[in-house]
Amino acid sequence: MEGLLNIIRQGLYYVSFALIAVGVGMFLLYLFRMAGTSDPKAKYDFINQHEKKSLWYTCLVLLIAAGAYVTSILATEWLYVFVGVFVSLMFGMILGVVIYNYLEYYYPTLIEKRLHKLRYKPRVSSAGNQMKLLSEAEEDVHLDEGMQAEESIFSVDYDVWIDEATQETKIEKYKGHLHAEKSPTCGYYTLRVVKEEILESPTEDKEGTLIKYYECSYTGYKTKKIFNIAKLKKTTKEAGKSFASLA
Repeated sequence: MEGLLNIIRQGLYYVSFALIAVGVGMFLLYLFRMAGTSDPKAKYDFINQHEKKSLWYTCLVLLIAAGAYVTSILATEWLYVFVGVFVSLMFGMILGVVIYNYLEYYYPTLIEKRLHKLRYKPRVSSAGNQMKLLSEAEEDVHLDEGMQAEESIFSVDYDVWIDEATQETKIEKYKGHLHAEKSPTCGYYTLRVVKEEILESPTEDKEGTLIKYYECSYTGYKTKKIFNIAKLKKTTKEAGKSFASLA
């Protein structure tokens, strides 16, 4: 039995270092992939989709590694094997909750600042010229009717960049409803849209009305905002179809 205990101790010891290598490798792989993404929009999307998950999985692996290491140190007797497992589970769960809450509620504030810089970082055209970001009024001429309909109900936001020398344009799409806003109750970026409702569909003669319901995932604070939907253009039927499908 003593020999088996030593094998378990050594196994846990080596497993802990193997898991540390895996966790560090996962994090370095993420950094490598992010560094290899040079386009600001592609990097924006990559960070937005993968950063929180990559950090969470890395932390989970390192917590398990720490638990295995602690158990290997304590396991001088069979009783201490169970003590080590129990202690590791308790502290692992506590640290896991702390890390999860940090990534879920506080870290998005840091991510949003980085994403904001990437979104408005000057673009460079294929000719090597710095491009201009068009205003909301200027960009409509470059958006088709469906895109304008999406922007009108705030489900999608488009940025249009133009090279004024060559007239080359870049249109970038951002999904507004997936992003959290800063909550007035806690100051974190945890206020998200949970429901959208069109109160009055727009026509060619008058604007429509859209209401958005928000909820803070941290404090439970709820609020709603009313937005005007732009009138339909008399020359288009596609925009009307878009709004009809959303209503």
